[in-house]
Amino acid sequence: MGRDKALVPLAGRAMIDNILTRVAGLGEEVLVTTNDPASYEHLDLALFEDREPGAGALGGLYTALAAARGDTVLVLACDMPFVNRLLLEHLLSMADEADVIVPEWEGMYQTMHAVYARKKVLKAVENALAAGNQRMISFYPEVKVHKVPPEEIAKFDPQGRSFFNVNTPEDLAEAERLLSQGR
Repeated sequence: MGRDKALVPLAGRAMIDNILTRVAGLGEEVLVTTNDPASYEHLDLALFEDREPGAGALGGLYTALAAARGDTVLVLACDMPFVNRLLLEHLLSMADEADVIVPEWEGMYQTMHAVYARKKVLKAVENALAAGNQRMISFYPEVKVHKVPPEEIAKFDPQGRSFFNVNTPEDLAEAERLLSQGR
């Protein structure tokens, strides 16, 4: 997109504002990981810069887990504007079943739309980063992972819209189209 996707307007509001509205009241705390805190001060939320700069999404997960206070952490990417609250509630309801509750959609783990047991996963992510790994699933062998299969996801989100990423101007146009149709 050539700019911070979280701040890109979608339906007249920054993408991050749309996501925050959809998850309002879902947890005890909301925090944002960013390397540009000044751009997010208007949110009046806790803002945290990467603890491991250059470590990609895994570094962002590490930052979120280290900053969070609760035992269970729901992680959402800023470029997924169609998060489904009922699906998120379902994922959170399974938090006691494993260290990672991760949806699998179209053959891919949706790691930036998942629930993590903070203490256990933090240590595993720390170990992965120390070993030079940056893949989001590189720490999975150290923790108990529960994959949420597509047929279970479809009960809440039949089209998998929750996992729609806005990565290009074309994706943004499609998101605008979907929103204008009330989907």
